[in-house]
Amino acid sequence: MCDYDDELYHERLPDVCGALGAKARSCCSTSTLKRMLPVYSWLPRYKPKYLIVDFVAGMTVGLTAVTQGIAYGAVAGLPPVYGLYSSFMGCFLYIIFGTCKDITVGPTAIMSMMIYPHVSGNPDYAVLMCFLSGCIILLLGLLNLGVLVRYISVPVTTGFTLAAALTVGSGQINNLFGIQSKSNDFLSAWINFFGHIQETRRNDAILGFGTLILLLIMRKLKDLPCGCRQLTKYLSLCRNVLAVIIGILLCYLLSRDTEELPFRISDKITPGLPPFRPPPFHTVDAEGQPLSFGDMLSHLGGAVATIPLLSILECVSIAKAFSKGKIVDASQEMIALGFCNLFSSFFSSMPITGSFARSAINNASGVRTPLGGAFTGILILLTLAFLTSTFGYIPKATLAAIIISAMLFMVEYETIAEIWRAKKRDLVPFVATALSCLFWSLEYGMLVGMAINALFILGKSMTPQFQLETQKHNGLELCLAELKGDVDYTAAEYLKTTTVAHVTEQTDTVRLMIIKGPEIRSIDATVALNLISLRDDLQLLQCELICWNWDIRAAGVICRLQRKARSMFWFTKSFTELLEMIAEGRNNKCDQIACDLSQ
Repeated sequence: MCDYDDELYHERLPDVCGALGAKARSCCSTSTLKRMLPVYSWLPRYKPKYLIVDFVAGMTVGLTAVTQGIAYGAVAGLPPVYGLYSSFMGCFLYIIFGTCKDITVGPTAIMSMMIYPHVSGNPDYAVLMCFLSGCIILLLGLLNLGVLVRYISVPVTTGFTLAAALTVGSGQINNLFGIQSKSNDFLSAWINFFGHIQETRRNDAILGFGTLILLLIMRKLKDLPCGCRQLTKYLSLCRNVLAVIIGILLCYLLSRDTEELPFRISDKITPGLPPFRPPPFHTVDAEGQPLSFGDMLSHLGGAVATIPLLSILECVSIAKAFSKGKIVDASQEMIALGFCNLFSSFFSSMPITGSFARSAINNASGVRTPLGGAFTGILILLTLAFLTSTFGYIPKATLAAIIISAMLFMVEYETIAEIWRAKKRDLVPFVATALSCLFWSLEYGMLVGMAINALFILGKSMTPQFQLETQKHNGLELCLAELKGDVDYTAAEYLKTTTVAHVTEQTDTVRLMIIKGPEIRSIDATVALNLISLRDDLQLLQCELICWNWDIRAAGVICRLQRKARSMFWFTKSFTELLEMIAEGRNNKCDQIACDLSQ
């Protein structure tokens, strides 16, 4: 015999002070310092032979980062030089705070497309957004909230990636044909294309399609069975650079004898390094009217929340893809990404995150440590200092072909097929996300997909694992119910109505309802109230309710709510012993309950 009253009537509260003290002590430990500054882990073990490999990988990535930076600056609706401003600071800071040797932080197609509707041609909005993203991401990382990315499912991210690729690629279709367009949105771009297709410039179309075909062919060079595998590998990795060089040469050579350029070219790239200055907290609109920080925040709207979330998602996803079996510290990746955005904003950067394309090139180049990012950053700085006038001859058709070729392989075709094969219901959030992103906006499309997933989870929580069956033991007819897992308020009404309906259907033959609950670790007040109401409803049907071998934590919620509900809970070693006790009529005496499971 034993008494569980102390445990039933006194709730165990968490030791908040103790937990905070332990957390504070751990923050001052060496292990925490190494976790927050991963450079201390790998730098002491750095070997000289790694240097040449990191140098080659860093320079290879840097050549791609220069071309993509210029392209993504244009995609964001900003002067192309802002893509380069956004490309170098993240490379340096990730060396100190990053955990994945392969990740390259900088502008991406998705980030550029996300910021595009909010800049209105004013770079101040993009720079402020970079600063705010850094602050938000860093705060979430320091609070160890890396678990937030778990709430975004694979179908939602896949649908978002598909929509982003289609949107970014469609936004370049006009440039591919040399047609002027004022919008890069999915529908607007295609409406403008078909409405002005007669304005197609022959030279731009030939160069654009020729570059696109060249890029697709060069992508496959590394897979050719030949004796020069290293040469074909690096030619394939540097295909974007070669395409830009060809475009610049053609533009320069064909314009030497004439004042008219043969192709539409990018906007002039401002020479020199970006100035070091705080991000703008006020600006002016197109009419020259001053705008305060609050006005700028209002203009950015929901992007203040969605852009940091997507930055985290992209970076953590890339880290997991290249982790090679290692556990990814999502919170530390958020800290690294937060610092990258925060400091980049002081160099006129737009929001940045991990780039899958450049990270894949980094990995394929054999990078050994994050130090490869230093060489990438140095190359971008050298480009800003000395080569901006050369890049002023890049044809828009060339940049369009580079972006479209990248978008073709950004779509996760295999994942879409896997979702179809595995569980077709998951196509609902996938399709909803993709369509909402395409025809509404990227940021709200992601929220639509998350909302649909949340509805699925709520629907599942409303119908817990609850099995009811009628049994007969020694002439006693009873209903035996087995409830598994934690029960939340969403399932409270379902539990009550299902039980009452089952007892009612038995045409007054059932006089006892037993609910097994050893696996019920937690319930809330709503469930407790509904169980007490269920007991009263069953009494009106001349049926007694017994909760058998419930976990003390769950049973205690009901007992603290109503002390007389203690008589509902029976604890025995076996079901046979329970039936014997019921037969002897001992259910109304709490001191006669056999509950010592250790005997």
